[in-house]
Amino acid sequence: MEILKRSLILVPMCLLVVTVHAQSNAVLQKAFHNSYTDELNKNYTAAINDISPYYTDNSYEINIRLGWLHYLNQNYNASKNYYQKAVTLKPSSIEAKFGFVKPLSFLQNWDKVLEQYMAILKIDPQNTQASYWAGIIYYNRKQYDASIRLFKMVATLYPYDYDGNHMLGWSLLMNGKKDEAKGYFEKALIIKPGDDSSADGLSKCR
Repeated sequence: MEILKRSLILVPMCLLVVTVHAQSNAVLQKAFHNSYTDELNKNYTAAINDISPYYTDNSYEINIRLGWLHYLNQNYNASKNYYQKAVTLKPSSIEAKFGFVKPLSFLQNWDKVLEQYMAILKIDPQNTQASYWAGIIYYNRKQYDASIRLFKMVATLYPYDYDGNHMLGWSLLMNGKKDEAKGYFEKALIIKPGDDSSADGLSKCR
């Protein structure tokens, strides 16, 4: 009989929790809906204000949304902070890391940008977007062995990709591997005939 009484008490409590959660979710859905509408109208401050009252540290969805909206509103420090929280909340999230890269790039924090790309590649070793842009950073730093490795991944997975072939050609050329570079410049020129940069690289291979 005692067990039955406890069960009768617990059932209404469970129903109350479910009801409160459903109501909270409905409120949040409306806030996000309003936020999307304001974003569409390029009213980014209003889009931020639509969901800010419901902010909680442990909400991945709100943090990543505010990261994006502050980025659009050109408040890159705020955007960086929200994306950082999203990355912390979901360490395996590739979308959060790619989002984090956006404000970091505007703030020219290239070490942190590279850190995010390499973290993405640990999760997804064949992610060509992360490979390409990490390769660009290494190329600009004249670390050609690293850029060659990353651009080769892009060109291997996407042999008809202009960017991968073009940058692999330049990385090989700058690393003194003219014979190898020549073939990639020739491929790049087939994909994008008349390209000045690839033509320049090819002429330097002779």
